Amino acid sequence: MTITLRPGTTVMFTGDSITDSQRLESEDGLGFGYPLRVAGEWAFRHPDRPVTWLNSAIAGHKVRDLEPRWQADVLDARPDVVSILVGANDMGWHTLDPEGYVIPVEEFKAGYDRLLAPLAEAGTELILIEPFLLPIHGVVEAGAALVGEAERKEWRADLNPKIQAVRELADKYGAHLLPADGMFAELATTTGPEYWAEDGVHPTPAGHAALAAAWLRLVS
Repeated sequence: MTITLRPGTTVMFTGDSITDSQRLESEDGLGFGYPLRVAGEWAFRHPDRPVTWLNSAIAGHKVRDLEPRWQADVLDARPDVVSILVGANDMGWHTLDPEGYVIPVEEFKAGYDRLLAPLAEAGTELILIEPFLLPIHGVVEAGAALVGEAERKEWRADLNPKIQAVRELADKYGAHLLPADGMFAELATTTGPEYWAEDGVHPTPAGHAALAAAWLRLVS
């Protein structure tokens, strides 16, 4: 069952850099990634159903970073639909963190739950996008460090239970789940993973297009 976007619906995208996509440098505040593609495609398909599109994502943010700004940046906007993609910075990127803090899955899930609870109580429609990590090859830049396949295997082991946590929260709140990790894994089998995300995390234009197409399949 899809979410119906009626005229005047307000949709809020939020999360980390994948959703941020340099939104503060864009004229409409949507950035240059999948939220912009979603808004553009919707306007093309449904010129008779204008929607207000908002983006409050901030690059580098984890679940624990979203919490203190949740009221001002999300709840106060009174959105009808909230789409969340967070978790990439909650996974193995901690190996690059000078503090070396590993975020337990229980902490990740509890914090995410606290974000969802007031939205569910308000009757907001929810779209949860799985965090993802593509199996790219060789050494790539991650922040200021060079990261190889061995480190990314550790990240994958850390990310898997957090993806499962997102799935469980989607089920708990009756949210629509966008299974991005599985989607990209399947896409990568034919083209190679770098086509969709050169560093395994941040989508290429093709990756953003794939996310937008999958997102639009959840609405009508």
